[in-house]
This record gives sequence, structure tokens and C-alpha cells, in this order.
Amino acid sequence: MKFAATAVAAAIMLAAPLSVWEAMAQDPALDEDTIEQAERLMDAGLDSTIGYEIVESLTTEIGARLAGSEAEARARDWAVAKMTALGLANVRIEPFDVPYWERGIEEAAIVSPYPQTLELTALGGSVATPVEGVTGEIVRFETLADLQDAPMTGFEGKIVFVDEYMTRTQDGSGYGVAVAKRSGAAVEAGKRGAVAALIRSVGTDSHRFPHTGQMRYGDVDRKVPIAALSAPDADQLQRALTRGEPVTVRVRLDTVSPGTRPSGNVIGEIPGRTDEIVVIGGHLDSWDLGTGAVDDGAGIGITMGAAKIILESGLTPERTIRIVAFGAEEIGLYGGIYYAEKYAADLDKHIVGAESDFGAGQIYQFQTRFGETKLDRAKEFQRVLAPLGIGPGNNEATGGPDMIGLRGAGVPVVTLKQNGWDYFDLHHTHDDTLDKIDPDNIAQNVAAYAGFVWMAANMDGDFRDPVTLPVTGEASQ
Repeated sequence: MKFAATAVAAAIMLAAPLSVWEAMAQDPALDEDTIEQAERLMDAGLDSTIGYEIVESLTTEIGARLAGSEAEARARDWAVAKMTALGLANVRIEPFDVPYWERGIEEAAIVSPYPQTLELTALGGSVATPVEGVTGEIVRFETLADLQDAPMTGFEGKIVFVDEYMTRTQDGSGYGVAVAKRSGAAVEAGKRGAVAALIRSVGTDSHRFPHTGQMRYGDVDRKVPIAALSAPDADQLQRALTRGEPVTVRVRLDTVSPGTRPSGNVIGEIPGRTDEIVVIGGHLDSWDLGTGAVDDGAGIGITMGAAKIILESGLTPERTIRIVAFGAEEIGLYGGIYYAEKYAADLDKHIVGAESDFGAGQIYQFQTRFGETKLDRAKEFQRVLAPLGIGPGNNEATGGPDMIGLRGAGVPVVTLKQNGWDYFDLHHTHDDTLDKIDPDNIAQNVAAYAGFVWMAANMDGDFRDPVTLPVTGEASQ
């Protein structure tokens, strides 16, 4: 490859046990031609700007793409035109309906004892306040668990504030803990008679950009409005509360939920010689605050870009490579779930799946969820990807949010793990814009996906453990 192995990549290759490479040499799933082709595709991806160009096109020509909105509909038309122009075959929209929600006026202010405005944004799915808003004394909790442990009375007419911080991590693992308050704060506040709930944004930045995101009430008797404060405004409210006087806040959220609206997945393919499928994609929708560049215009650019690199090579894969621009991921993984249901009868033909939905940082690790008897194949892939600075990961990959249905049905998945150190600085905010994407980083992603997809589409065998059938009749005696 033209891309010289970095010190990290070299260390990865040297650290692998000799027995791994010996085993690969004895019974490899990848032949030399496939490996050489994958390396050429990776070189081409590193030299290409196609991934960045696709994100630039989507975010400039469409902008924000709230699920079920007119903008998401325009994005589907954009995706059809883009896939067609790239040379993908069998391009189509596969429609489904989703519950639609939209924000309007968002206002908050400390009324007393220190009058001033606060920056906040409604969480997706939140009910509205009355037109005049709601006003109440703030009751602060350091964590959602503290609120859940609080008495069931004494909060009538008050506003609950869950001030829980999110931990910054490279792999985004802090999100799983912090995100629980998005729904939990409103549910627990409603049970206790509060008039509204506020949370510290689920994010890691220190700017005045509040983070939105979907919340759900579930089966509750009473729904109260909920919004997220930007981190500096959560800090400000916290300091005001330390002064020893009750703090009263007014909140007004003008949200609407007018019923169902159309959404859908957009699909394009590189036809193979067999009916087996390798599926990759990103999600086409975004929240309505920024332009959805990092979340998840990047995933659309990376996966469509990888397909274009393969098409430009003139090579024909053994298996069909399917690119999916999933709809309505942000509000509940609707596109991924719909895809798994629509293709339920064909999931045995799905060899592997992956979604790019963690921004545009460099990929540093290749994780799998393969059958235990097929882990040698993971090592083969990891060895080819290593010169990109990608190390071996565990066998607990999720594959990405929209792979939930496929993964649950037993389809093997991989995660090309990206560096997400600053991902939650931007996630679901006004600050999620194209200028946050490094073209060189997205090119490395395109290269990695092109190499991985080509190997998966052309290797010998699959990633599932063999099915052992019970022995019956005379043969069992």
C-alpha cells in the first residue's frame, strides 16, 4: 500500500501472536487477489475527497433533516439522485410512517432572585407548556438516581433540575449512562407533581449550545415538559442555587405532535454475482438544530464514498454490496427496525452489516460480532486494515444503531470504531456543522470501509457459527 504503516499500525502487527498469522496462512478466508484489491481500494480511498464532497452536498443543499419533515423528504430525493449519479444500481426509496414532532418557541429565564435568561432546547417528544409557560421553584438533583430515590410528595408546582454530568471518553461510553436522564427526568418529575423538568445537556462541551435528543414518557399518567440547558447555563443555575435563596424559573416550550408523517430508507446497490448481501450505511435524518454534518452526514458520506471507490475500480464483487441511508434514526431507530422487518425472510443471506454513526473521527479499532469459530476471519481483516492505524478490537460489536434489528436476528456485524473524543461536544446541537469535519479523517474512514466491504463481499465462507443439527434415526445409535 502507498499509505505507510504508522507506528501504531506497526505495533499492532508485531504484537499479534505468531500463531494467528500461521493459522491464517494455513486456512485463509481471503485469497491474495482479494487482499491486493482491498489494499488498492484503501489507497484510492485515502487519495479521494468523495466522502467529504458527499457530506458537503447534503449539508449545503438540504441542511437539517428532522425525521418526518419536509426537509427529510427532500433528503430522500437528494439521496436517490446522489446514489444514481455515483453509479449505484437498484436505487429506491422504501417508505414507512413515523410520529412527527416539531419545536417552536423555546424560552427560559430565572425570575428570581437573579433575573436573567437561560439557553435551553426542548427534547424531542416533549409535550408543550401552556402558552404562558410554567413558573416554579427549582429543585436540583445531582443525578437521575437521586431523583428516583426522592420522596413522591413535596414537588407539586416545582421544576425538577437533574444536573448530572456526562463523562468524556474516546469510545463514547459515557453517553449510555448520561442519556438515561433524557426520559427519566420527565417521568420521575411527573410522578411527583412537578410542572416541568430540566436537565444538564447530554454532552461534553462547555459552550452555550444546548443538546436536544429524543425522550419517551412511556405509559405514565402525567406528562410534563422537559428541556435541556446548555452546560454554561446549567452551571449558572447551579451557582444561583448555592446562594441560599429559592430560585424560581419560568419555562415556555411551544412544541407540537400533529400525527404521523412519511419517512423512509433510501437504498442503492453494487450488484454481485450471488444473492448474498453485505450491507453498510448511515442515517439520513438529523436533528433540527445544526446541519447534521457529524451526526450523521458523515456516515452517509463515508459509506456512499466507499461504494464509489469500489465502483471506480471496475471490479465486480461476488456478493451484492448494499448501501442504506436509513430514515428516522434519531427519533427511535425506525429505519433500521423497518429494514430488518422488510427483509426478515432474507436475513440468512445477509453476510455482515455495519453502520457509520459516530462522526468523522479516525477509525482506530475494528470490532466484530462473529461466531466463535470464525474469529480467525476477524484477524485476517484486522491485519489488512492495520496499515490505516486500525487495531484489533473485541467480539462485542454493536454494528451501529440501525443494525439493531439485524444484530438481534443473528446477522454478524462489525464496528469500525471511530475516535469520538469530541463527538459529544457537537452531538444534537447548533454546532453540528460541516466545518467540524476533517477531510483527511473522512478519507481514512472511506478507505477503511472500502477495504472492509470488499473483503467481506469476496471472502470464502461467512461469519456465522455452523448450525449443528440433531442426529436422528439409526445414525444416532
